[in-house]
Amino acid sequence: MGLWVLAHECGHGAFSKNRKLQDTVGYILHSLFLVPYYSWQRSHAVHHRYTNHMELGETHVPENMNNEDSTALYDSIELRKSIMDQFGEETGIKVWGGLQAFLHLIIGWPAYLLIGATGGPDRGRTNHYFPNPLTEPKQPKKELFPGNWKEKVYQSDIGVAFVAAAALAWAVCDGPAEMMALYGGPLIVVNAWLVLYTWLQHTDVDVPHFSDNDHNFVKGAFHTIDRPYDKLDPWGVIDFLHHKIGSTHVAHHYDSTIPHYKAQAATDAITENFPEIYLYDPTPIPEALWRVCKGCAAVEKRGEYYIWNNKDVKDELL
Repeated sequence: MGLWVLAHECGHGAFSKNRKLQDTVGYILHSLFLVPYYSWQRSHAVHHRYTNHMELGETHVPENMNNEDSTALYDSIELRKSIMDQFGEETGIKVWGGLQAFLHLIIGWPAYLLIGATGGPDRGRTNHYFPNPLTEPKQPKKELFPGNWKEKVYQSDIGVAFVAAAALAWAVCDGPAEMMALYGGPLIVVNAWLVLYTWLQHTDVDVPHFSDNDHNFVKGAFHTIDRPYDKLDPWGVIDFLHHKIGSTHVAHHYDSTIPHYKAQAATDAITENFPEIYLYDPTPIPEALWRVCKGCAAVEKRGEYYIWNNKDVKDELL
């Protein structure tokens, strides 16, 4: 999992001053995770530029109850209410939370790569392996892979295809069970971990989202959330092995070129100088994840901001 963080830093230009070395390491590591390197480099930069942006955000953009043109497969608020009516409030909210955990942690990452799941609506449906929009974007000038990025997407596909072919050959020669035990299964775990981290970095029941008229880079960066991953074990080993990517993420969004080994110093500077706007939630990670699963279904516009709608859920159930 720590390798994902290093791959991530290559995409940001924070791994090495040597561009060729950085792109080589990033390309190899991303390909091993079946993620096209340059595609992700571009989409992740867009995510940083438009964090918590309702129309152009690239990941974890919530369902908008005020959007009559929504392409969502179902109305999340209505489905949650229906489940709670059928199973009772206490059991129903647990069923809903379990469903959201499965959809995000297991289905979420491949769905994002293949169809741009949880991406902003104004770019249309996107695919990280194919550079052209799958559906007509509302803002064509904001398409995800413009100009020279299209060629880079195809360059990235070569590495992914090579690793996928190697995995298939492994399964044919030594059996799918061995391949899944040593590669496929761990990859699913890593993907779930990746979604868990990013979901909790940008989502909670009291964190708003913004429209184009009210969004800017700094506001998006400071609505990122740091969490106590250093408390997951008594020695902070998990946070150390993950290069503190979850406990120093606000600083990373403020300046993504800061290498992970300087991120704690940057975080300390932010907490000292901007304590009134720095977001840190001390809630234990499992509890915070469960709260997000239950309480982050869809947003509605209240004043200038988009706020999570939990009118049908009692506070004590979240």
